[in-house]
Amino acid sequence: MNRPRMVVVTGLSGSGRSAALKAFEDIGFYCVDNLPLELLSAFVEFAQESDDAIRSAIGIDIREKGFTERFPALYAELKARGRIIEMLFLDATDQTIVRRFSETRRPHPLTKGATSLLDGIRREREALAEVKKLADRIIDTSDYTIHDLRQTIERHYSEGDAGRPMVITLVTFGYKYGMPYDLDLLFDLRFLPNPHFEQELRQYTGEDARVREYIMARSDSMEFLERLLGFLEYLMPRYRSEGKSYLTIGLGCTGGKHRSVAVSLLIAERFRKSGYDVKIKHRDIGV
Repeated sequence: MNRPRMVVVTGLSGSGRSAALKAFEDIGFYCVDNLPLELLSAFVEFAQESDDAIRSAIGIDIREKGFTERFPALYAELKARGRIIEMLFLDATDQTIVRRFSETRRPHPLTKGATSLLDGIRREREALAEVKKLADRIIDTSDYTIHDLRQTIERHYSEGDAGRPMVITLVTFGYKYGMPYDLDLLFDLRFLPNPHFEQELRQYTGEDARVREYIMARSDSMEFLERLLGFLEYLMPRYRSEGKSYLTIGLGCTGGKHRSVAVSLLIAERFRKSGYDVKIKHRDIGV
């Protein structure tokens, strides 16, 4: 039987709230968008007595009148009364939100009276500061596609996958472009031999066998890989026994093109042979 779960989904406009609610709906949550604050307490009471709405996601954002002023106290009150409720806050960088609004050509809710879209975004960020402090989970969607966000929602909130193999997502990246968000484990690979300094290898990526052979030619590279694989093989069944169905592992090198990519492929090969569902996301391979 599904355990009760009530998630308030909020955050900055353009950070993916609508897409997140669709993902909740896809994993069996009863979803309500733009619920008036006056009805929040009543809905929580209703949902916890309803078989259909025992797992619910509620979308509320700054468009709700008085949200930033009234919601923190209301949320704290529900928590104090022992109600099963949590908050997911979606965030993104100013540049990402500007790009998303430019692509959709939708108006930002706080641009009225603001001199620019960026002013409206900054006003909203400031207004939501106290709400964000109360969040049980914060997801920065700056580097996310819709599919990435859906997978993240499934990983944190899905309860219908007991007995299925753990899904492992390997995210490769370059530290020079910033670290990705929402990782469970992170490994820095910048100590491995760097093909970037080999003229004949620089143009290729870690997907090329010549690059992988160069990186793994040293005995300490092979020793590291075996130790890393052994560590991960030790962790996997323990994570799974705690009910974890999704694991995201970050692998970083300087540019995200050679070492992290090569190691991710070697890890994926080992764990696929062990029956795990392994997905790979090369964030910076084409930069």
